[in-house]
Amino acid sequence: MAENTKKRNDDESIGRFVLDIIIMFAILMGIYYFIFSFFLSNETVSGPSMQPTFENGDRLIAVRHFTPKRNDIVILKAPDQKGALYIKRVVGMPGDMVTSKNDKLYINGKRTPEPYLNNSFERKAHKLGELYTNNFTLKERVPKNSYFVMGDHRDVSKDSRYFGFVKRSALVGRVVFRYWPFNQWKTF
Repeated sequence: MAENTKKRNDDESIGRFVLDIIIMFAILMGIYYFIFSFFLSNETVSGPSMQPTFENGDRLIAVRHFTPKRNDIVILKAPDQKGALYIKRVVGMPGDMVTSKNDKLYINGKRTPEPYLNNSFERKAHKLGELYTNNFTLKERVPKNSYFVMGDHRDVSKDSRYFGFVKRSALVGRVVFRYWPFNQWKTF
């Protein structure tokens, strides 16, 4: 009889342990779902428009609630493709006048450094005698609650030069961390 009681207690302990693991897993999944539904965004880079800052397949974490600043890398709802997301860099803020001339960016008439463009793609374009960023001047200032965004790989990026200003409501999140590939972890 003592053996039966011991075996029943062991069975109950194993059952209780399994139940505890299932409950803990459900709680952790609930917390994960809550955090990534309301505070963070887990995204995958698709395409070359942000090379070499990000490569196709890079995995990122973005913060959903943020105040956009110049040079922030943002995830936005694609204005020209329903359901798609783009990753771009904020270049123009509300009220800004943006001009690019001879591969130099001017915001409100002042030259603005772009150290993130010092890459092999830019050097290759210059070596071929081409501009990396085609010359342009906005016809109007960036409207209130809107932003002018561009990709870092300027000669292939579909950005505000093509689809216009991006409303604040279209900005999904600001990229804060790259976690894949593992050997290229980086905060932004």
